[in-house]
Amino acid sequence: MVSFAFRRPHLVAEGAEEIKGKDIWLDNDDLRPLKLKDRTWTATTYFVFWFSATATVSNWYGASAAQALGLSMWESLACSFGGQCLIAMIITLNGRAGAVYHVGFPILNRSAFGVYGAWWPTFNRAVMAIVWNGVNAVQGGQCVYVMLHAIFPSIAHIKDTMGKGSALTSAGMIGFTVFWLVTCFFLVIPVPKMKSLVYAKLIMFVISALSMLGWTVGKAGGLGPIASQGSTVHGNEKSWLIVRFLMLGAANCATFASNASDFQRYAPRPKDPILGNLVGFPIANLLVAIVGNIVGASSQVIFGELIWNPIDFLDKLQTSNYTPANRAGCFFIALMFVYCAIFSSIFENSLPAGNDLAALFPKYITIRKGFFICAVVSFAINPWYLLGSASIFVSFLASYQIFLSSITGVLLCNYYLITRGYMNIPDLFTSDKNAAYHYTKGWNIRAYIAYIIGVVPNFYGFLNNMGVDAPMGVTKFYYFAYWVGLFVAGATYWVLCKLFPPVIMYNEGWMEVKNYVRPEEEAQVLEGQGMDVEASSLGQGEKEVAREIVTDLKG
Repeated sequence: MVSFAFRRPHLVAEGAEEIKGKDIWLDNDDLRPLKLKDRTWTATTYFVFWFSATATVSNWYGASAAQALGLSMWESLACSFGGQCLIAMIITLNGRAGAVYHVGFPILNRSAFGVYGAWWPTFNRAVMAIVWNGVNAVQGGQCVYVMLHAIFPSIAHIKDTMGKGSALTSAGMIGFTVFWLVTCFFLVIPVPKMKSLVYAKLIMFVISALSMLGWTVGKAGGLGPIASQGSTVHGNEKSWLIVRFLMLGAANCATFASNASDFQRYAPRPKDPILGNLVGFPIANLLVAIVGNIVGASSQVIFGELIWNPIDFLDKLQTSNYTPANRAGCFFIALMFVYCAIFSSIFENSLPAGNDLAALFPKYITIRKGFFICAVVSFAINPWYLLGSASIFVSFLASYQIFLSSITGVLLCNYYLITRGYMNIPDLFTSDKNAAYHYTKGWNIRAYIAYIIGVVPNFYGFLNNMGVDAPMGVTKFYYFAYWVGLFVAGATYWVLCKLFPPVIMYNEGWMEVKNYVRPEEEAQVLEGQGMDVEASSLGQGEKEVAREIVTDLKG
């Protein structure tokens, strides 16, 4: 296989051409710490990023689940907001290594699980990102269908040949295909240059959200009947519902917490993502949920039934009164939803999958190639059937928090308590037996033991969530599954490292660097320009980072 690649150099990933031996499975330019010119996401970008990332159809009505089970709309929103404040701290902490060393989740895995041991959690997350990409594309395709329905009324009468197991009709498949092709078009844009598209997505969502909010609330006769509805449960039942959805508000964002390094690596300075994570993330989720809940609740007044999915709501609005004005309104609101869905798909699924696939096969796959592999495979798995016919599959996706929390617990413990912020970057890209992250033949057995032990307490609840009968105590314990997995895995890893110390382990002091820069770029700034940053040929963003490096070295 190796000789095949050398005979066809166009298949070899950039930065991997000169790598020989076993290291071809560990290194390429995309995996290494980002160059200065690619660190383009400022503090403002990260703040706006979360408003863009959370502006999705699923988040639109996600907080309403508690309301459907008996909590009031405001109690439901409070639970969601509280959980997201908690998970925002984990996102910030676990993304710190990416912001400082400018490497992604797969490379951070190597520091804890070993240069080869990282393949399992990386592959694990890659599969989930690809599956979710397909699931989100189904949702995006439904948005496109609403647009097509507004233009071509006859599309609703296309004979459905998809079968009972499909979440999409034959007409819906047209929308799915259009959405998938448009998303592939945007994947050619380099991630550092997507900053302006992040801002554009936020503008699109605000316009679409306010438009639909004003339209539906007007049809419902105002906010009064919607906002005044109280809870229908009380006492112990209500208390457990609050606990359940407070914890769920955090667990639903477990993916963001695990792969935080993937997007925080684009920050020029380690401090840049902090405010966006701690403040922007929970507030963005709250505002989206408020609008979504109000719009969803208005459907009860308009149609006499709750329609939490805004796509279904839009299509019913135009179908029930198929006037040119209604069709135009539905078309433009759905168009803005489509734009939002495209970039949610890219940042939440394509970017993580691209990073993971590049780490799994660095000799042949760059992050951009990984984007397109993710797109092709997510189409090939027929996600419309996964959603339409396998409720246990959807439960599995929702329960996947127990595996992600265990991985995150190991990563946090390793970075903050064992290595105290230090990462030996060259050793993360080599198969040398004497390297720090080679551990036992490239696998850190301590991390795997901790990972498994972190999963065990929650596994019965995981099975129960997928349909296996279990006592009520197991069900309630599972409400805390994310935090149990996080702390049990982390504590187990700490104990094992104390008993069997790894090569890199510090018992005191904080060993983190100020802001890691590739050696060749540091030489360019300090040696080639005589430490005169302003006179260098670096871009403005690069100069800002370089000034800090020079200041640190002079100090």
